[in-house]
Amino acid sequence: MSRIVIVGANHAGTAAANTILDNYPENEVVIFDQNSNISFLGCGMALWIGGQISRPDGLFYQTKEGFEAKGATVHMETRVESIDYYAHVVHAVAADGTTIDQPYDKLILATGSEPIIPPVEGMDLQNIQRVKLFQQAEEVVRKLQDPAIRRVAVVGAGYIGVELAEAFQRNGRDVTLIDMMDTCVAGNFDPEFSALMEKNLADHGIGLAFGERVLRYEGEGGKVTRVVTDKGTHEADMVCVCIGFRPNTQMFRYVGFEMMQNGALLVDHHQETSKPGVYAAGDCSSCFYNAADGEPAYIALATNAVRSGIVAAHNACGTAIDGIGVQGSSGICIYDLKMVATGLTQKKALAAGYDARVSDFAQVQKATFVETPNPEVKVRIVYDGTTRKVLGAQMASTYDMSAGIHMFSLAIQEGVTIDRLALLDVFFLPHFNQPYNYYTMAAYNALLGK
Repeated sequence: MSRIVIVGANHAGTAAANTILDNYPENEVVIFDQNSNISFLGCGMALWIGGQISRPDGLFYQTKEGFEAKGATVHMETRVESIDYYAHVVHAVAADGTTIDQPYDKLILATGSEPIIPPVEGMDLQNIQRVKLFQQAEEVVRKLQDPAIRRVAVVGAGYIGVELAEAFQRNGRDVTLIDMMDTCVAGNFDPEFSALMEKNLADHGIGLAFGERVLRYEGEGGKVTRVVTDKGTHEADMVCVCIGFRPNTQMFRYVGFEMMQNGALLVDHHQETSKPGVYAAGDCSSCFYNAADGEPAYIALATNAVRSGIVAAHNACGTAIDGIGVQGSSGICIYDLKMVATGLTQKKALAAGYDARVSDFAQVQKATFVETPNPEVKVRIVYDGTTRKVLGAQMASTYDMSAGIHMFSLAIQEGVTIDRLALLDVFFLPHFNQPYNYYTMAAYNALLGK
């Protein structure tokens, strides 16, 4: 039997704990988390803020009591202050001041990420909100009961920012979305796709302030009233800051871990760190990015966290399972527009030194004679002109074509060339698709050099 200590109990830590408890019950599992809840699905908080779900109960899929019923010892609202990696002891302090010195045989670090908050003047004003934890989302929902909060500015136009902009607009607020970049969701999509989301947001009345850098927040009576940028001023009764995340690994610096430049703990394919017997999973750790030749990368996604937690758990229990890397597959749905992506955009592929080329194709989803709604699907395949390997893909439509991105994810993982996709055996039935499917037609055009 081994005593396995898990530090952090959101997605990676929860996945690791469930894997051990369900498959290796002979082991002792001890969990530490500084929060009061476990497994919060932050990706659903915009639905709650926007009133698309009536309550947050379903945003949790595990509890302290659930873990304890499986035999784990769980310390909530307990901060890990330090770890003695030589004596194999975790030193922690509970909310009531009680100190805990917990020995371990194996250690899984799953401390997640923390929001990037630039030191902008006025950040201490009331109603400037962070939106990562459940308690932060809860505070926003509570404050929105005040009709005096009419105007909301969202700083950061990545996935979370765009989702929050929609949520606040659905909540009846006047919304301005601000970003230094000249577009939105630029980290996941090329400009031709970002433009679709821009139009979607603007068509629903969201003000777009792109290409603007926030200089300061101003207020009256201690409350924020405006955002001042290098291009102008935006009135706001609430500001949500969501410009990105970084690994929550401050306590692991300068104690001998190998790290990425941003502080993510470097791991091998077993999720083991440079310290033997110490594993890291989720947003605090690196991953292997198949779209970039399997090089270490930092991609903070709940899906990556769950998979890495599972891999770490099996290996900590003595079952050698290799993680197979990631493609960074992701998606977003704003109003009716669905956009999904995997791998590298053309811009990122060019920056990485690839001979990056694209093949674009647009086609209605179903056979043209079908008399039911038949939206167009736009697809882009990014590939290397030298090796012909697929590097990435993007898709957009009001039709739910999201499952199609999984095929491109697999193609990247397995090193498939775009030419092999051109005559892929894709079934046809008028209810679902066209005989010459947009997946294959985009690849076929690349084969022809179009």
